[in-house]
Amino acid sequence: MRAFLAGLLCLILAVPALAAEQKGKDKDKDKKSDGQYVNISPVALPIIVNGQLINFVFVAVRLNLTPSANVEAQREKEPYFRDALVRTAYRQPFVVPTNYAQVDIPALKARIMGEATKITGPGVIASVELVGDPQPKRVVGLPHPKGVPPPERAPIP
Repeated sequence: MRAFLAGLLCLILAVPALAAEQKGKDKDKDKKSDGQYVNISPVALPIIVNGQLINFVFVAVRLNLTPSANVEAQREKEPYFRDALVRTAYRQPFVVPTNYAQVDIPALKARIMGEATKITGPGVIASVELVGDPQPKRVVGLPHPKGVPPPERAPIP
């Protein structure tokens, strides 16, 4: 019984020290993960064909900043980046002509880079990357692009 109590006492005394050590590691991890970038909240971009809205594709974007950029100041501009992304997508949709469930990724990156540079000024945005794969809202029931045969479907078991 004494050995059990002694072990319990040692455990009680060790827990706060371990918790403090873990908290210090978490702070170091937060400092390391704080990079030179701005994440744009995921948005639904329209897929418009012949003036008709046929789909939405969900996109999450990260703007990588140059080393000299003020990260906090640029992160405060995130709503402006998001608004510019949506506006440019409605002006000229990022449609892949052969698949209405995808976006034209190179065109998307190039146009976001141009719009973000208008907001920040030159020399602030280093690159644009998509976080994850753009996810379509619908993948069935979409019209088929002209000149592209409908996909072969396997019979339902």
